[in-house]
Amino acid sequence: MMAAALMDFDKALELYEPVLGFEVHVELNTKTKMFSAAPNSFGREPNTDLAPVDLGLPGSMPVVNEQAVRYSISLGLALGCSIAASSRFARKNYFYPDLGKNYQISQYDEPIAYEGQVEVELADGTLVQIPIERAHMEEDAGKLTHVGGAAGRIQGAAYSLVDYNRAGVPLVEIVTKPIFGAEHGAPELAAAYVRTIRDIVLSLGISDARMERGNLRCDANVSLRPRGQEKLGTRTETKNVNSMRSVERAVRYEIRRQAAILAAGGTITQETRHWHEDTGVTSPGRPKSDADDYRYFPEPDLLPVVPAPELIEQLRAALPEPPATRRRRLKAEWGFTDLEFQDIANGGVLAEVEQTIAAGAAPTAARKWWTGEIARLANAADRETSELVEPAAVAELQKLVDAGTLTDKLARQVLEGMVAGEGTPQEIVDARGLAVVSDDGALIAAIDEALAAQPDVLAKIRDGKVQAAGAVIGAVMKAMRGQADAARVRELILERAAQ
Repeated sequence: MMAAALMDFDKALELYEPVLGFEVHVELNTKTKMFSAAPNSFGREPNTDLAPVDLGLPGSMPVVNEQAVRYSISLGLALGCSIAASSRFARKNYFYPDLGKNYQISQYDEPIAYEGQVEVELADGTLVQIPIERAHMEEDAGKLTHVGGAAGRIQGAAYSLVDYNRAGVPLVEIVTKPIFGAEHGAPELAAAYVRTIRDIVLSLGISDARMERGNLRCDANVSLRPRGQEKLGTRTETKNVNSMRSVERAVRYEIRRQAAILAAGGTITQETRHWHEDTGVTSPGRPKSDADDYRYFPEPDLLPVVPAPELIEQLRAALPEPPATRRRRLKAEWGFTDLEFQDIANGGVLAEVEQTIAAGAAPTAARKWWTGEIARLANAADRETSELVEPAAVAELQKLVDAGTLTDKLARQVLEGMVAGEGTPQEIVDARGLAVVSDDGALIAAIDEALAAQPDVLAKIRDGKVQAAGAVIGAVMKAMRGQADAARVRELILERAAQ
């Protein structure tokens, strides 16, 4: 794929104003699918979680998932939206190779929630209000696997396989209005908005929101218009970006790409684009259709959704605190400084730190792991931090440190094993033989051997030069393969010197 010409980001922002828009898809974690009784699960054998409706078999009839409707209303309320007294499903007609009936049941002009606003906090503490146009219910499509092409892409593939397990999974699509004024902060705002939506759905408990699994996906719309011009530019829609980092990179790339085309006298094609994580570029997908091209019409097999006012008020009363309020509360509860808490927020690991603390780890320890070693491993692998390890496992690892079973150095080795999928922290400790040696007899034997090799050290310690013990400690740690408590080794050395 030929690399596109790119303009320097700062130069692009001198010439053009970026206008953003986001469509975030949230898979709901109901027990069953949106319109069938098939299980809503992840990771099962392909084409096993199916019902006739999911395959579009003749004569099968959809039935609305009541829990999905409740979840959708809760999400709409959390987004500051009004809830429609009556909303209707529609058929969206398009070539869907991964939907057996070849159309999607969605909502069009009568969504469940509309006209909302979300407050997003940037890294410097700036608060930005993001206008929400609508949040509507729909079903997810299946999953295509392309075989024989480059890096699993359709280009050059010999054939494609379809897994219908995901077909029919309940979705809520959140659509913003055009977002103005982002300027140089546009890429950061994009990631911060998606992170805020993730925080909201996690706090509601309605989705696992794991971007690497596709539970939460973002379509990022970007257009540019010359400075001083009122008319909006032609937008592109980068589809299904599945990490915060990728959303930020994709928006930055599209601004630079579009600016180079416009400055050269070209025009922007209204189209969908694919984000390539490995190369950090977007490539053309298909010309972007307008609503008329989808031939929406009311779904004839489903009645309108008419939630009782009492239900809406019940769900409103059960809403968790807004993300900004929650962040302030957690910061106070954990006793972090502004800078310490900002490290967590900027790293996008607030939920992970909170869950690790809930599983028993101290706030300082949870913060240390997620903003330190786990973040380092994620950066090295160019992956999202939340993908590497579960919060409960991190808390279990910290318990082994607190109990003296592991030193910090040994714990980092165990963490690497956890990321590699070797098992639980205790299983990795047992398999690798990484537990701290707590037998004083073994430690004393190693100390005596080290002192025998450095006979002058004992005399120095007895003369009050306690720092001389460092050389012995180092020798003992090496002999014990790092599986000794350095503080305990020091205590034993000083005890030997006092004899």
